Amino acid sequence: MVQFSYFHLMPHPYLEQAPAWPVAHKLFDPVRASKDYQEYIDQMALADELGFDWVGCNEHHYTPYGLMSNPALIGAALTQRTRRCRIGMLGALLPLNNPVRVAEEYAMLDVMSGGRLMAGLIRGIPNEYIAYGVDPSESWERFEEALDLVIRAWTEPEPFGWEGKHYQFRTVSIWPRPLQQPHPPLLMSGGSSESAAFAARKRAMIGVVQLTTLEQARENFDIYRATARELGWEPPRSHMLVGMHTHVARTDAEARATLGEAEDYFYRVLSSASQHANELVVHGSRYYSTEAARQRRITNRAAHRHLTIDDRIERGTVLCGSPDTVVRQIQQTVKELGVGVIQTGFKIGALPNEKVVESMQLFGREVLPHVRDL
Repeated sequence: MVQFSYFHLMPHPYLEQAPAWPVAHKLFDPVRASKDYQEYIDQMALADELGFDWVGCNEHHYTPYGLMSNPALIGAALTQRTRRCRIGMLGALLPLNNPVRVAEEYAMLDVMSGGRLMAGLIRGIPNEYIAYGVDPSESWERFEEALDLVIRAWTEPEPFGWEGKHYQFRTVSIWPRPLQQPHPPLLMSGGSSESAAFAARKRAMIGVVQLTTLEQARENFDIYRATARELGWEPPRSHMLVGMHTHVARTDAEARATLGEAEDYFYRVLSSASQHANELVVHGSRYYSTEAARQRRITNRAAHRHLTIDDRIERGTVLCGSPDTVVRQIQQTVKELGVGVIQTGFKIGALPNEKVVESMQLFGREVLPHVRDL
């Protein structure tokens, strides 16, 4: 059975041209954003009603790309607006935050939601380290230490001390503790080969998003599976997630035109400042442990600027078309990648909210019933 996640970036789509990094907050319109937050949460609540299995959000800083500097705030709202779906925190940027605080907030969300939390613990894209003044070269070692601390905070029944390289706590004893035992399911990024292998070592779920080719995802899933097998376990399909921008309309031509315009704005305007900052960090630090990983990141990100909507559809990296077409695209994605979770993103760039809702409704009523049992 394939599960479907409804992911929301919560963008601020009102800039007319690509801004410089860091994006001056004088460009932020709080009146429009106040209305948008309400509409975005309404869309996430609608996803639950339409039958999506997860509803998810994540963490970004200093950018119109996504207005979730603290995804736990959105997660808390979702515990009150949803009843059935998993709440996917995809997720807190662990090396940039106090790991005990993350453990506490996630435990609260798990208890408040009745045990529906999917605990995404993410290293973060490079420019986030500039925003929070953390050395990107320490990213991996901070991430691993913080992850171990979070898991121990969830599972250790007695107070304990922690004396690590990056984190020191005389006493840790979080309240509340998670409802799901021993702890909520873990999800990590699989955007690079090293991330994929790390997730397998931690027996976590893996997510691969913002693809330029399906081959990129296939390689990382293969590394994940191979690493897991070396360690004596076999990842089920439900442990592998692929993320795809999504738009469903009555005709292929209408869907292509609408998503094409939205994708252009997303990559040309909303993502441009973060992309520039990412490149500066990647060139100037040891954020990636190998030169091959560094170059792959630069190449993949740069490629997004030059791909048309027809390129993306042909490469199979978006879900775009009529309901029948999108059903076929999902069938092909599952066949080629062997994944058990498809993460959909419907609010792309400046795509109007009414079109987002129309697309969601078509997907829920005319796509989901035909792809559940793949």
